[in-house]
Amino acid sequence: MKIAERLAHYKVPGVSVAVIHEGRVEWARGYGQRDAASGAPVTAETLFQAASLSKGVAATVAMQLVAQGKLNLDEDVNGKLRSWQVPENEFTKTGKVTLRRLLSHSAGLTVHGFPGYAEGAAVPSLPQVLDGKAPANTSAVRVTTVPGSRYSYSGGGYEVMQLLLEDVTGRPFAELARTLVLDPLGMKRSAYEQPLGAERARNAAVGYQESGQPIAGRWHTYPEKTAAGLWTTPGEFSRWVLAIQKPGGVFKADTVKLLMTKGAGNYGLGLGLNETAGRASFSHGGANEGYRCHYFAYRDSGDGAVVMTNSDNGSDLAMEILRSIAVEYGWVDYLPVERAVVALEGAVLASYVGDYAFPGGPVVHIRVKDGRLTSGLGEVGVPLLADGPASFFDMDGHVPPTRFRKGADGGMELLADGGVAKRKER
Repeated sequence: MKIAERLAHYKVPGVSVAVIHEGRVEWARGYGQRDAASGAPVTAETLFQAASLSKGVAATVAMQLVAQGKLNLDEDVNGKLRSWQVPENEFTKTGKVTLRRLLSHSAGLTVHGFPGYAEGAAVPSLPQVLDGKAPANTSAVRVTTVPGSRYSYSGGGYEVMQLLLEDVTGRPFAELARTLVLDPLGMKRSAYEQPLGAERARNAAVGYQESGQPIAGRWHTYPEKTAAGLWTTPGEFSRWVLAIQKPGGVFKADTVKLLMTKGAGNYGLGLGLNETAGRASFSHGGANEGYRCHYFAYRDSGDGAVVMTNSDNGSDLAMEILRSIAVEYGWVDYLPVERAVVALEGAVLASYVGDYAFPGGPVVHIRVKDGRLTSGLGEVGVPLLADGPASFFDMDGHVPPTRFRKGADGGMELLADGGVAKRKER
């Protein structure tokens, strides 16, 4: 198959790819269009919103301050927060919100992700985001489980970290990132620039909706910089990946060791961690309005790849590209996995139908269509296949493996991506 054909198949205007091999960027190239209206092509220099890939880079900014002795991974962040405080409650009496827990999604905080702000919309301050006050378009970031007790993905936690860094240094996060990470790595085009300035906007990919229509105003603004605000290219992002793979330069070996220390949910500090056939890896996916991206890299071999698309439909294409790279470069990950599919009666499938809410969001809609369960954040979900009476997966792996169980209160629960969602009462 040709990438141009797959772009058309998925209604994705453009994609940019960089492949890391034997400790260097072997090639980086753009395909398709960064702006379908003008026909402007994607090149290796085209900027994309990195979405949640921003978290890993932001984590290394924080870790640079830890290395300088300005922050401690295990102290209560309220001791250094000045412009806002994490509200105390019954959960914080047992455990405290710390930088380590913020970076590892184990601080017990809410708000999974952020939709950004359309062109012309009022953009809130960071304290307004954290308190869920107008003009913020997300709920307040609050502790709802005992900090340190479990993994629960929280973009909101990364925004607490952003404010912590700014309060401690007295400098805007975008400036800190430039000084401590981006410039030292030679990532000159990359920036936590929100809103994006005119100079960088000239070569930025326009975001597109599932329908194929462009995002109004080309893209959204994300004041939630550490969680979702990085603009970059796969080639430049690869410089950061290489610095993790080969510590001792910009990042000290001790810093990388901490980043790679696995906590709950197979997550380190800003990095998803995994091991297949003895080969350790780190990775992360990202989803902003109009953008889908992913990176994957082996810990010790100097191999990996970064894929960025400018469409809400880009996840499937990114996975196809990663599978092709895996075959070409002899990876042990992203190769086909055989599963035995189990046929379940309609009554069993119907027993799982409902809306399941993770703490702080999102809400996952489980439905039955054409004799199969579907899972999605909208009413149109991804078809799931059963490999057990209460265990499901999808063919492309972009929905986390999903299991169901009866909760302690008798209600149905959904287990996915290291978290537990409860079914809302019908």
